[in-house]
Amino acid sequence: MNRSISQENPPVRAPFGELFTHHMVTAGWTAESGWAPLRLRPFDSLPMSPAMVGLHYSQVVFEGLKAYRRDHGVIEVFRPTDHAARLNRSAQRLAMPPLPEDKFLTAIDLLVAADQECLSADPGLSLYLRPLLYASEANLALRPAREYTFVLIAFVTGGFFSDKPSPVTVWVNRDYPRAAPGGTGGVKFAGNYAPSYLAQEKAQQAGCHQVVWLDPMERRWVEELGGMNLFFVRGSGPGAQLITPPHTGTLLPGITRDSVMRLAPGLGYQVREEPVSVDQWRSECREGTITETFACGTAAVVTPVGTVRDGEKTWQVGTGAAGAVTLAMRDALTSVHDGRAPAPEGWLRTVPPAGAVAGQA
Repeated sequence: MNRSISQENPPVRAPFGELFTHHMVTAGWTAESGWAPLRLRPFDSLPMSPAMVGLHYSQVVFEGLKAYRRDHGVIEVFRPTDHAARLNRSAQRLAMPPLPEDKFLTAIDLLVAADQECLSADPGLSLYLRPLLYASEANLALRPAREYTFVLIAFVTGGFFSDKPSPVTVWVNRDYPRAAPGGTGGVKFAGNYAPSYLAQEKAQQAGCHQVVWLDPMERRWVEELGGMNLFFVRGSGPGAQLITPPHTGTLLPGITRDSVMRLAPGLGYQVREEPVSVDQWRSECREGTITETFACGTAAVVTPVGTVRDGEKTWQVGTGAAGAVTLAMRDALTSVHDGRAPAPEGWLRTVPPAGAVAGQA
């Protein structure tokens, strides 16, 4: 049963992915007619045939982005055009029809304008938006579907791990590769996620919060943390270096990762894409060369990594606490989110007032 948000009593704190807003936006696509108009409707179950292609063959892609309430009351969405582009890259990889950017942006405007009262002025809360595109045709032929459905829902959330930048403990997974070269690791494909659950369970059994994914060939190069990107900090203060694994096709090109890379030079930090092995991570932490490590993503924002476990080996990153560079990057990013700092051009979209959005059926 879905938990909905009381309009009279918006949440003070919200667990991730549980408190849904009151509406959703949908649109259908057919090979004959293309995209139908968007429809704003109450949050509810979706009709689904047991022979639906997405249910059987996982022709499903999605996105995740956030909206924030500013001091002056308006709500702004963070980098929606970049998320629209990534959704279409994912759709292309799965042989699905692209969703026009203007339709993606209008869907966001419709939903956020309708449900903006669900988001309080608490800066620790945001509205997480989940666009979903799935094959809805009822046909089990082994071919791309000829009917698709787009859905946009939202929920109010605080931090993914916690509302404060508390260090997490991570577990190096050497048993199950996340993705293969030439596969779907570089797109937000629903089928990427269920295979990660077993490794996540093993991480939790080891007393860890998240899984460190390694490259699928040698299983020695660090790629991602759960569904987040990683940065290694060498040095401290102005001139510190931020190292992040390069894109390999098995690594999702994170929009928060890109945001960190673009904001960091303004704080005096150098940014490089460079492979880092697990052994190198451990030895450089021991030597004091790597002083901090942090993960970043839409849900996690910027989260420090304090301890790493790799089989029988365990090591601490820096002091084990959130470091100065990590905190500075988190503050730089959240300052753009909540309006304390100006955003680079094109990063924010202001949602029009309810009733002022055109494009609904």
